[in-house]
Amino acid sequence: MYKCKYPHLFSPITLGNVVFRNRIFAAPTGLFFGDVNHRPVNENMRFYERKAKGGAASVCVGDAMVDKEHMHGSYRLSLDTPDIMPAMNRLSGLISRHGAVAVIEFFHPGSAANTAPGVRPFGPQDGIVEGALGHPPVKVRALDREGMDKIIIKHADAARIAKACGFGMVFLHGGHGFLMHQFMSPTLNHRTDEYGGSFENRMRFPIEIIKAVRAAVGPGFPIEMRISGSEVYEGGYGIDYGCKIAEALDGLVDLIHVSAGSHEDARVFTVTHPSMFLEDGVNVKYAAEVKKHVKISKVATIGALSDPELLEEIIAGGKADVVELARGIICDPDLPNKAREGREDEIVHCMRCLTCFSNLIRHGQIVCALNTEIENASEHICAMPASSPKKVLVVGGGVAGMEAAITCADRGHEVVLCEKSGKLGGVLRCEDDVPFKKHLKGYLDLQERNIKKRGIRVMTDTEVTREFAERMAPDAIIAATGSRPLIPDIPGIERAVLAKDVYLCPDKAGRKTVILGGGLVGAELAIYLGGLGREVTLIEMLPSVNVGDNMLHGMAIGIELGRLGIKLAFGTRIVEINDKGVVGRNADGRVFFEADTAVNALGMLPGSDAAEKLRFCAPIFHMIGDCLAVKNIYEATRTAHQIALDIG
Repeated sequence: MYKCKYPHLFSPITLGNVVFRNRIFAAPTGLFFGDVNHRPVNENMRFYERKAKGGAASVCVGDAMVDKEHMHGSYRLSLDTPDIMPAMNRLSGLISRHGAVAVIEFFHPGSAANTAPGVRPFGPQDGIVEGALGHPPVKVRALDREGMDKIIIKHADAARIAKACGFGMVFLHGGHGFLMHQFMSPTLNHRTDEYGGSFENRMRFPIEIIKAVRAAVGPGFPIEMRISGSEVYEGGYGIDYGCKIAEALDGLVDLIHVSAGSHEDARVFTVTHPSMFLEDGVNVKYAAEVKKHVKISKVATIGALSDPELLEEIIAGGKADVVELARGIICDPDLPNKAREGREDEIVHCMRCLTCFSNLIRHGQIVCALNTEIENASEHICAMPASSPKKVLVVGGGVAGMEAAITCADRGHEVVLCEKSGKLGGVLRCEDDVPFKKHLKGYLDLQERNIKKRGIRVMTDTEVTREFAERMAPDAIIAATGSRPLIPDIPGIERAVLAKDVYLCPDKAGRKTVILGGGLVGAELAIYLGGLGREVTLIEMLPSVNVGDNMLHGMAIGIELGRLGIKLAFGTRIVEINDKGVVGRNADGRVFFEADTAVNALGMLPGSDAAEKLRFCAPIFHMIGDCLAVKNIYEATRTAHQIALDIG
């Protein structure tokens, strides 16, 4: 007889008149839908369907605007779009066909809106509001009674549309500094009329919205509402006030979804969406406290959740009734099914690198560093069978090489994977002992198991020469030979220890360490050494830490550097390294940094030479990963997967 390892996690829960098959909900995640008419399109619909297929009890479509005049980003789904119902009906059907409850999040940004031309954003009162995540300040107007009535009607209309289109629950966004939160928060609401001043007055407008939604959907139809249990930032409200909000909502909504933070302070984004530097389940404490204060409504928690053991403990311990996963299910949509079936060792845990959100903000698309399927959700492509199976030689067992080997094997090719070192994982293995990289280590270990499970022939301690490749006689070669350290022509550079060697053996870094280079490797190494108690100085030529497109991870890095007291020397060029320390030059002239250790984190160069020697050793030849261009894990896995799909 089958015995579930996580009985509390996989027990059903009833909200209103709706039964949810387990306690794992796919939290709202928005998309730029790509339709100028703000309707969902097929490609994005499959993104949500995939989560339902993976076993989540509910799947929430995020960021559905109730008023397209106040769009928060172009091409978002807007429920007041004419003729939207056919597409919405199809969207809910794709979710519910797999046994999940289709849910939709109603969203109004208030003062954070990107409005239509000529439309001025509004908030609780007139004023200038700081733009979130680097956006310029915005002049906002106070929302008047007519405007309130319009918004209430918009929410009610959206609720009627959602119910008519087959959605089984609606989700109201009342957190993170958006409209409803703006009214509930004493930090953000400075009105002196009946909608401000006292706690009861601040709650009045959100409760009017809730009551209108309830009237629209009727009794028994579940309503979920997100709140910020704490605004987290200095000067914002804490959990005591968050519990007061929850008490006021108790019984008015069926599920109180307890998040944290307000985007009034951009740095809080990396708490609302926890960075890799925070512990798993970092925000559970807020839900656990709210749970003590409500008597009727159920409580959900969210943030840095992917470990089934932790999820089970949360539910069994009464800290929450529901666990909600956003990035965790983006990274591995099959997480619920894997946990239920006892395959938890196959779960791909989110690294919390924030690539998904940063890419969404910059380029309008959610991607994942570890989930190569997400960009092909419409076809559900993972590994289509090869039309003509081939013998494929993969050279290099780093993150790109492993992904290429696995995808080729899944497509039916005969694969040989060669790695010049004694262990798969490549240069990233030097970070195995770094606490905030534990999920990266888990991913590399999982990829090793996936390679073994597929029976891929692995040859470690093997350097692939032209002669070796010719003896193997492959039909295709995928070269993933990695990168090599940049060793610039700086006097005394030979004194510097390589960053990877310090990662492998932190004792190579002395009490007072200077890190040369403020890119991703150097900044993360500074955090690692700072956490070990070293006195660290980080030198960078640019005016800030250089992490490329990943602006949110850069923000998280900045927070950690500040917390650990890492000394930062931006706009500084390295002139010399000697036995006393490092000599640099900035706008003020020559500057000296005393140190007993200098660490070279100045960057990497493509290791293309080793790859190029193999170019004519097989009819099909590809270079992938860092040997082609030094980028990041996302680019490595993405290109490796695609190249493996292209080999017919």
